[in-house]
Amino acid sequence: MCDRSENKSFVGYSYSSLLPRYSSLHANMIDKTRATDLLMRFLAIEGITGQEKNIAREIQNTLKQAGVKQIRYDDANSRIPVRTQTGNLLAFLPGTIPGPRIMFMTHMDTVPLCAKAVPVKKGNKIVPQGVTALGGDNRTGCAVLVNLVATLLDHKLPHPPITLLFTVREESGLFGARHIDPTVLQGPAMGFNFDGRSAADITIGAVGADRWEVDIEGKASHAGVYPERGISASMIAALAMADIFRGGWFGKVVKDGREGTSNIGSIGDANGKSAGEATNVVTDSVHIKGESRSHDPKFFREITNAYKAAFADACGQVTDHEGKTGKVKFTSRTDYHPFRIKDDAPVVQRAIEAVKGIGREPRTKVTNGGLDANWMVKHGIPTVTFGAGQNDIHTVKEWVDVPEFLEGCKLAVELAKG
Repeated sequence: MCDRSENKSFVGYSYSSLLPRYSSLHANMIDKTRATDLLMRFLAIEGITGQEKNIAREIQNTLKQAGVKQIRYDDANSRIPVRTQTGNLLAFLPGTIPGPRIMFMTHMDTVPLCAKAVPVKKGNKIVPQGVTALGGDNRTGCAVLVNLVATLLDHKLPHPPITLLFTVREESGLFGARHIDPTVLQGPAMGFNFDGRSAADITIGAVGADRWEVDIEGKASHAGVYPERGISASMIAALAMADIFRGGWFGKVVKDGREGTSNIGSIGDANGKSAGEATNVVTDSVHIKGESRSHDPKFFREITNAYKAAFADACGQVTDHEGKTGKVKFTSRTDYHPFRIKDDAPVVQRAIEAVKGIGREPRTKVTNGGLDANWMVKHGIPTVTFGAGQNDIHTVKEWVDVPEFLEGCKLAVELAKG
C-alpha cells in the first residue's frame, strides 16, 4: 500500500526535458578518496540511537564547509516519547534549474552494539577493530548525502531544489521520521532514502508493525508452605504463550492467505530485571514485550489482538485458593504503517533510470523490515530506499563494502541531476 501522493502528476514539468543530457560522467565526478575518508570519519563518531548530538554536529560542520547555507534542526525530539539529544538535521540547496523539489534522507543513529566502535580499512572493506558492530548502518547513508552536496557544489552541477534530511532514533522505532513536521521539508515531490546494502536494489515497499507490552500482576506467596494462596504471573504468561503457539500466531503467521510475523522479545519485570526473585516465592509480576508485523495493515493488528486475547484468557485460568485471579494490562502502538509504491510511480521510474545511469541493473523489492520511508510515505512523500555497502548489520561481524558505498555515492549524484 502507498499514500495516494504516489500518483501525483507534475503538470508542466518533465525531468528529462528540463535537464541537459548529461551522461553518467556526473556520477564519475565522485572524489573516491574524499568520500571514503568522510565515511571513516563518520564511523569513528559515536552516536547510538537517541544520542546523535555529536554526529549531527559533525555532519552540520561538514555541510557548512562544503558551502551549504541553509542548515537547521527541527524540534521532533520534543515530541519523541523517549529522551533524544537533538532533533532531526535538515539542509536545503536552492535549485539551479526549475523543477519539483526532491529529498535525500538517511538516519544518523546506530544500534547500541556500535558503542566505542573503531573503524579499520582493510582492502576494500571497512571493519570494526574490536568486538563491536561498526555503524555502517547508517553512517554510509550520512556520507553519501554529504558527499552528494560536495560533488554538486564543487562541480556546479545543475539540479532542482533539494532537501536533505538526517533523522534521529530510526533504530529504536523510526521516531525521527515519525515525529517530523512535514511542512519543514518544503514540499518535496519525492524522496530517496539511503539505508541498505546494494545501490542497485530499490525498495518500493515495506512491512508495517505493532509494538506491544503486557503487564501481568499475580500475587506472591510462599511456594513451599502456601502455594495455593499465590497467583503465578509466570504461569499466566506461560499459558498465554502456549495458546499463541498452538493457534499459529507466533513466528511466521499464515491465516487465510494473509501473512505476517510476530515475536516475543523480552520477558522480565517492569525494570528489565528477572521476573521473580526466588524459587520459593510465587512470582507476582511479569512484564513482556513483543511485536507483530505484516504488509497487510489489518492483519498485523489482528495478530496483536490474538496476543491480547490469549493473555486475557490465561489470566482467568490461574486462581488462588479463594478463586481470585490476577490482572493483565495489555498496551500496543503502531510503530509504522506498511506501504507499497506502484511500479509506474514517478519516484520508482526515476530510481530505475538512475540505477541504469550508473551502469547497474535495477531490482525493485519489498522488505519485511521497517524504514524511515514508511513514515515519509505516510506523510505524503513517496520515498524509495537504496543501499550503500552495508553488510551484516547489527552484529559484531558488520562490514562496509567500499566499492558498493562508492556506487551509492554515484547513484545519489545521478538521482540529483534529475
